[in-house]
Amino acid sequence: MREKLTSNYDDRQYMGSDDFELYYYQDNNQNKRTGLHSHPYYEFYFFLEGHAEAQVKKDHYMLNYGDILIVPPKTSHGIFVHDFEIPYRRFDLWLSASFYGKLLAMSRDYGYVIDAAQNDDRHVIHTDRISFNSILSKLFFIVEEDKGDRFGRSMQLRISVADLVLSINRLASEQFSPRKVTKDALYQNICDYIEHNIDGNLSLDNIADHFFLSKYYISHVFKDNIGISIHQYVAKKRLQLCHEAIMGGEPISQVYSSYGFDDYSSFYRAFKKEYSLSPRKLVAQSKIDASDAMQPSDN
Repeated sequence: MREKLTSNYDDRQYMGSDDFELYYYQDNNQNKRTGLHSHPYYEFYFFLEGHAEAQVKKDHYMLNYGDILIVPPKTSHGIFVHDFEIPYRRFDLWLSASFYGKLLAMSRDYGYVIDAAQNDDRHVIHTDRISFNSILSKLFFIVEEDKGDRFGRSMQLRISVADLVLSINRLASEQFSPRKVTKDALYQNICDYIEHNIDGNLSLDNIADHFFLSKYYISHVFKDNIGISIHQYVAKKRLQLCHEAIMGGEPISQVYSSYGFDDYSSFYRAFKKEYSLSPRKLVAQSKIDASDAMQPSDN
């Protein structure tokens, strides 16, 4: 079903939209390439598969799954595919200068990643599988929404793109400027630790040992700030990541063990309780939604 969301490769270097354009490309054959080029809009490139090399200005980057390439306007860049025996898959998001200006007017937080690219030549964000699954879920949602004709489509797309761009900035900030650990931010540091060890042993004892603090003190601080226990937070976080991974196309048989569930039956019960449907029904519903999005409008 995801294959129906792919776009035919187009080497044009201008936008047809006033705000943004998002493409999901999958190439198996050598196509005409643009080589080094620049354009007046912002580009966010999400690498999925292939043997490809990016060049931005004079810097070269061999791309790996989960890499996000940041290209500000009027910046020389190009992607060079070395082997088309491996399918070449990626998302490509273009944002107009006027649309990005509106995001910056709402918050300077939207500008962090562009500032890093323009001022420090930091053009690539490397993500882990968990973080990139979350990004993929957002990308597929935007593509499916864009191809549909649901009520509020235009506003939903703007909200979703703004959310995606903020997520990219957050990833860049965490990678380029990691925060210093402070006692006042203990609960946030616990959340970060949980996120980065979601597939490991996240018992209260293990977390307390990591921070060299009493588990009773940690439990108290965490619940006061978050409102639920660490155990509940871990369970909800794992289920959320499983949900995003499934929506991103990852097989159910791989998802539950990847995110810390010991067996399928316990995962199934927790998932159904949290989302009021089984994992397999989520997959089926996603296919129906994608199919509906491909149907022509009656207007």
